Formats: sequence, C-alpha cells, structure tokens
Amino acid sequence: MSTPNKNNTKLNVDLSNLDSFFAALAPAAAAKAKTIFYKKLSLKTHALYGGKIATMPKVPVPGPAWLNAWYTPGVSAVSTAIRDNNAQSFTLSNRANLVAVVSDSTRVLGDGDCTPPGGLGVMEGKALLMKILGGVDAHALCIDSRDASGKPSAQKIIDFVLMCQPSYGAINLEDISQPNCYKVLDELRKRAQIPVWHDDAQGTATITVAGLINALELVGKKIEAAKIVFFGAGASNTMTASLVMQLGAQPANIIMIDHLGPLNKNRKDIEDDKGFYKQWHLCQTTNPANINTIEESFKNADVVIAFSKPGPDTIKSQWISSMAAKPIVFTCANPVPEIYPSEAHKAGAFITATGRGDFANQLNNSVCFPGILKGTLLCEAATITDGMALAAARAIAAFAKQRGITPDNIAPFMSEADIYPTVARAVAEQAAKEGIAKANITGEQVYQRAKADIEVTQKLFDHMQQSGIIPQPPQEILDQVLKETLEEI
Repeated sequence: MSTPNKNNTKLNVDLSNLDSFFAALAPAAAAKAKTIFYKKLSLKTHALYGGKIATMPKVPVPGPAWLNAWYTPGVSAVSTAIRDNNAQSFTLSNRANLVAVVSDSTRVLGDGDCTPPGGLGVMEGKALLMKILGGVDAHALCIDSRDASGKPSAQKIIDFVLMCQPSYGAINLEDISQPNCYKVLDELRKRAQIPVWHDDAQGTATITVAGLINALELVGKKIEAAKIVFFGAGASNTMTASLVMQLGAQPANIIMIDHLGPLNKNRKDIEDDKGFYKQWHLCQTTNPANINTIEESFKNADVVIAFSKPGPDTIKSQWISSMAAKPIVFTCANPVPEIYPSEAHKAGAFITATGRGDFANQLNNSVCFPGILKGTLLCEAATITDGMALAAARAIAAFAKQRGITPDNIAPFMSEADIYPTVARAVAEQAAKEGIAKANITGEQVYQRAKADIEVTQKLFDHMQQSGIIPQPPQEILDQVLKETLEEI
C-alpha cells in the first residue's frame, strides 16, 4: 500500500515529489530525513540491481563467424600491431576512452575506512557518472593497500597503478586516506605515463573555485583582498587552497584550520610528520600573524570553505556572525554539512553552498570530472595540470554566469548537459597552451566529439530504460523506504 502525504499522493518514481512528504519539518530535520531516505533506498536498490555497472559490447556481431575477427584467430593481428607500436593500443582497443577508478577504500565519503571492497559502491557510482555525463568508460578497482604490518601503504597504491596503466587511458584516484593520498598523487603525476587525477582533491577543488569565483562577484569582493578561512586540512582543502592561491588569493590572507586549530609556523606536530608536507608548507606560507584560535580566525573573514567533520554542529553560528559583511560560507562535509545552510543564514551568511543537491548551491565535483577526463583523453594530454583544473573552474563559472547567477544559484547543475563538453573543450585548449596535448585536435573539435559521445550514451541509456532492459525501481520499494523513513523520524 502506498504511503500518503498530505495530498494523498504516491511517491513518484523519479522522486520529484519527495520534498512534499517532509514539508512539515524544519529545514534541518527535512535534510536529516532525506539523508535517511536516500541511504535506505540506496541499500535496497543496489541489492535489487546487483550494483550499478555492467560491461556491454560496442561492436556488431552479424554472425558467429565474426567472433573469429573480434577474438581468435583474427585478434592476433591486433596483439602484434600493438606489440610493435604500443601507441596503437589507443586506437585498436578501448584504452583511449577507459579510466580506472582506483581506491583502497580507507577514506570513503564520511564513513572512513570501509575495507577494500567497501568502496565499490562509490567507485561504481563514479563509473556510472563518467559514462552518463562524460561518455567515458570506467572500471572500479578497489585494492588492498595494507603492508605486512597491516598499515595502508602509499607505495603499494603507486606500484599498482604503474602496473595496470597499460590497460587505461587515465587513472582516477578516489577515497585514499591522508597522508597517503598526497604522496600517491604527487608521485604518480611524475612517474605515470598516463594522466592521473585525484577527484577528492582536484575535482573538489575545481568546483569549489568555480563557485568561489561567482560568489565573490555577487558580493562585490576581489579574491586578492579576500580573507579566506579553510576549515579542515585534508586533501580537498589543501588542493583547494593551492588553486585559490594560484587564482590570486594572497597567502597572508589565508588561515587553514585542522582538528587541533589554525595552521601556523609553531605547529611542531605537523613539522615533525613528514607525511603532511603539504600542510607544513601551508603552515609556513599562510597565517603570518600566527593566529591560534578558531574564533579569531573567523573574525572579519570574507569566506569560509569547509571540508571537515560532518555536522550539523561542527561550525558554530557565532563564528559566522563574526565574519565580514556578506560572508560566503561553503560547508561541504559529507553527508551532513558542518552547519546547515538555514542556520548559517540565520547567523548572517549571504551565500551558502554544500555538497548536497537538496540545498541551494550544490558544489558537486560531478560537474567537473566527466568533462575534465573526457577533454584530457580526447586531446591525449600527458598529465592533468593545475592550469587545466583552473581552466575548467573558469569555464564552469562562466557557464553559470552566462545563464545567470544569484546568491542561490552560483554553479551549474549536473542536469545541464552542455557543461561537460564545455569543460572538455576548456581543458583541451589549456593542455594545448601548455604543450602537453599530443593529439592534433582543436578545442571546438573536442567539444563536438565529447558532445556526440555523451548524446550517444544518453540515447542508449534512455532506450534501455524505456524498453525495460533496465527496469524501473518497483513502487513497493519506494513506498517501503518512505514508510520506514517516516517511522524513523
């Protein structure tokens, strides 16, 4: 039996009327209810479908004899051609459009160490988004990185990627705990023969910078003069800080805060831990006044960018109240922001953003990585530089600005399909400027190729749903999950 809301309607299969079932709740309570709902729904539907990704052929088989061409004996010619010229692996196989999503699952979303197979849900999700949004194929590869002592090893991840790279066009690192994530990315950017992208760090930083560009414009402030607080000192915020400074922010106007307080030159604990070399660099280059309390850090700040412990009480209202006029507050912890936007606005925030789609201004790296990786693959870039990430951020900000920005709408939505080929073009053009694009292809050609690939994927996906090859989720599961959620809250 369907669970009624106040209008006695059923939950739509597209979930478009989900909010109406929680309309009587306060904003924070409604957000909590939706988190419960989506977790319950995710568990049941993953079990129903057996995960999210399947392998599908893309070549015709007009008759059984064709298997002799696609496999033995004909495929021997492909093997020897690639043997004689490894570059042909990008034209004679799917390698040019194939990404490995590599994780040791030691820092999965807000859940921490989930054991190696525990990351498969997220990595399959990444592969789903790459295919639907970017027309890029991807494999989820969750690995056991623990050494003989049982400790996660950065070197084992590095070695694994270097060993498997002949099968892929690029690598997407994901959900690797710190400090290993820093060494893994930095080493692979130097040693790998294909582009390596750490989406937790680089993708998150890219969309955050894009949102910041538009937010600063709306409040009439220049990045060169803005006082910025980074709340949290993990991979996301250290990379975001780096890109923000490359964009023009002054290190003297930046304070980064970890679980022990503001980073500064007196943080002996960071200096002594060589794994946190990025944080020690920030200790030396930011917060010149050696401010050592959170309260003082927030005073007269123009911006706070938080990637830290899930809230909703991690960031206090009184800290936001002490910020400068028209403060910008990005609270992006998963799955619950450090403070709910409604509470931040009550405390004086002018623009808020989170990582969630049920609040205004979702800063979702899914807007970035499908297009970034597609553009990188199409132009055959040797690596993905910070310049390419900044080019993507500027393109994302400009895309949103062109169709209009407001304090509640500073970034593109995942549903705006043209953002992905637009980002691919910007990334490829920047790679060409930096001299690292090996393919002779223009930005416009990249845009058209990416757009065409994405449209083909979308048409195939739509056909599979409409024909029932991919069946719709049963109404009884939706009703059951909604009923359980309403009972729990």
